[in-house]
Amino acid sequence: MTAVPIPAPGLSAAETSLTHTSPGGTSPAGTSPGGTSAAGASAAGTSPGGTSAAGTSPGGTSPGGTSPGGTSAAGTSPGGTDHHPGGSGGGLSPWSLIRPAAGRLTLAVIAGTGAAGAAVALTACSAWLISRAALHPPVLHLMVAIVAVRACGLSRGVLRYLERLIGHDAAFRILTDVRVRLYTRLERLAPAGLADFRRADLARRLAADVDAVLDLITRVVLPYAVAAVVSLASTLVVSALVPAAGLVLALTLLVVGVGVPVLQRAAARRADGRLAPLRAELSTGVVDLLHGLPDLTAYGSTRDRLDHLAAIDARLTETSRRSAATAGLGAAVTALSTGAAVLAGLVAGAAAVHAGSLNGELLALIVLTPLAVFEIAGPLPAAAQRWATARTSLHRLTELWQTPDPLTTAHHRTPPTSRPHPHNSAALTSRADLRHEPNHSPARETTLTSRDDLRHEPNHSPRCEGGVPEMRVEGVTAGWVAGRTAVRGVDLVLPAGGRVALVGPSGSGKSTVAALLVRFLDPRSGRVTMNGRDLREIPADEVRRTVGYLPEDAYLFDTTIGDNLRIAAPDADTGRMREALRQARLLDWVDSLPDGLDTLVGEHGMALSGGQRRRLALARLLLGDARILILDEPTEHLDDETAAALTRDLLSAAGTRTVLLITHRTDLDGLTITRLG
Repeated sequence: MTAVPIPAPGLSAAETSLTHTSPGGTSPAGTSPGGTSAAGASAAGTSPGGTSAAGTSPGGTSPGGTSPGGTSAAGTSPGGTDHHPGGSGGGLSPWSLIRPAAGRLTLAVIAGTGAAGAAVALTACSAWLISRAALHPPVLHLMVAIVAVRACGLSRGVLRYLERLIGHDAAFRILTDVRVRLYTRLERLAPAGLADFRRADLARRLAADVDAVLDLITRVVLPYAVAAVVSLASTLVVSALVPAAGLVLALTLLVVGVGVPVLQRAAARRADGRLAPLRAELSTGVVDLLHGLPDLTAYGSTRDRLDHLAAIDARLTETSRRSAATAGLGAAVTALSTGAAVLAGLVAGAAAVHAGSLNGELLALIVLTPLAVFEIAGPLPAAAQRWATARTSLHRLTELWQTPDPLTTAHHRTPPTSRPHPHNSAALTSRADLRHEPNHSPARETTLTSRDDLRHEPNHSPRCEGGVPEMRVEGVTAGWVAGRTAVRGVDLVLPAGGRVALVGPSGSGKSTVAALLVRFLDPRSGRVTMNGRDLREIPADEVRRTVGYLPEDAYLFDTTIGDNLRIAAPDADTGRMREALRQARLLDWVDSLPDGLDTLVGEHGMALSGGQRRRLALARLLLGDARILILDEPTEHLDDETAAALTRDLLSAAGTRTVLLITHRTDLDGLTITRLG
């Protein structure tokens, strides 16, 4: 029986024997119970410390996001409800992206076709007008052409503006839809579903890869649609006058619009497909270097990391060079095709004039029209290359979209094991033994060997005192990564208003138990209940409105102390914030600052000491409305006297709320100690 340790050191402070887990193993790279971060920022929908969604505790993030500092949910969000679709959807196909804005894109294509058609017509009319004027006809014979030239010149600019306006409006609407869908999906996945993604890679997927959608619409779909319509119309006109010239024009347009992209794809299939992954790898390496620079410097390993980044950069440069070479090849073929079409038009047109089948005044039209058409068709090879890059980005986004949902619904939940093996079970004493007033009884360790003591009678809901629910973990087996188990056969009771401390060695699964209680993770077998109701039957946001979680690496945003506190309670006044700071034993320090609550904490709270960051995140948690508080090492970085005082203050400030304290300390009064592992 092995367990996957979660990066945040375990929950601790109470000790009843929860057997069925054993330390060892490794946690998913780049993830923790608090959540996975994208480039160390919460923008990716997660944050290093595990950002929280709409007032939820870390790990479940959303556009409205609340802090990972462990606040309870103040609101709901689409990604946190159980009716959200799982990861088995169809992903992000080009048609699924375009469909919501198909009407606007159609208008943009019409406007673009009109603008491009006006440009070709302007060239053709001007060519005929100049040729005709050279014969000095009566001026009235030229009036129609003069008016046509003016109309084409004016309409070209107007229609081009409309095409850009409508096309970009449609593209940005699609971009907004994609971002919202992916952020919602990311909130649903965090943190357990993001074990296979690195932080910087997530940031790149949600930034550069999503921006590729804009290129797909404005630089691929629209140019190809407009060029196809205008090229067909121009070829028909030229073919009607000189069939041979029209045939050559059609063939050269096919070469530019179809042949060159095929050649580019064959020449740079690997290059274009590797650009996005290499850029993501470079971004990840740079972020890792910056975050780990103090340790790398201390161990003299900076040069090795720089050499590693240089190797990645060299591969990226070589790949970009190959991609640029194919683009140059496309430009060369386009120029040759343009010249061939013009030359063919001149030769075939001259022959037609000599044969008397073509009016000499139209020869200039046959020669110059291909130039105008290729101004429109010329960007198609570049558009095809952008399509190859955009397709890779869409594939990367689809990987994120199709990641399996870590939270199951009530329809798919696994029933608890009927009877555990005695040597695999762990339990607590009855609720009467767990209930005691804080600060009046010493910490004690309790152990049972049968789950019968944890089981309540059917049709009898656990008692809820003062609005605080009872929570139970019953025969739970869970893990963060498929194929690896973090905890096995765990049983635990959090009585309403109880004071429980969870202690265990690193890797024993303490943080996994916390993640199960806050529903960042669902059990593979067994169940977690709140007042007798399986958490899988309760939307995740509702669970997190009740259960607040303070992870060990709680995230602080690069803003003021007051703004970080208001993430838990946006409407909190100064009095409430000061009381929360007082309960976290931080008020005297804040009062000593020149700017008080308006003091900036710096990126990741780096302007504060480790202990100050912990206590500020704790104050944020206390400011929320959670009825059950899960605190992961709240006394870390504090001396023994301050830690003991802070624990007493915490238990006192919690009032009737339930407290689960995760700590390595066992000398704390007022707690029932539960030992895991």
